[in-house]
Amino acid sequence: MSDETTATTADAIEPPAKSVGLVKAVGILGIIGGILLILVGIIAWIGVTTQLTAENITIPDDASAFAGQQVTGPFTAYVQAETINKHALEASGGKTYAELPQDDPVRATVMQASFLRASLFTSVVAYGVALFAAGMGVLAILFGWAIHRLASVPVVVKRSALSSGA
Repeated sequence: MSDETTATTADAIEPPAKSVGLVKAVGILGIIGGILLILVGIIAWIGVTTQLTAENITIPDDASAFAGQQVTGPFTAYVQAETINKHALEASGGKTYAELPQDDPVRATVMQASFLRASLFTSVVAYGVALFAAGMGVLAILFGWAIHRLASVPVVVKRSALSSGA
């Protein structure tokens, strides 16, 4: 058998222990960071759900979906915001707050509807951020695990590559 086809322990080149330790530590930090991101995402999701539920908002019967249900999540919050907009436009004859004259008595109602919609859309965005954080946490764990695992694998170089000056 030739040197090119037979692998021996001399063919494996171990990287310096100091740099391997650093790379493994980065992998572990990635895993820890990922776990923290997932926990923060879950805590944020629960916090927003708790606050929305405490408001006891019930979706009206003329909503496009979830009629009669309580607002407790991103989909019900979005539907409620859209229903509020529909009601405000009906009350104002299809005009937005900015389009109504300043002395129009309906303007206050449309303004309050706009504030309510903004609050509900803020909760929808908060759900999205919480989900994004948890998703990034999963990716961080996967990348951290891969980095840690790759740092443990020795680099194999054939003797012929070393002797040819490559």
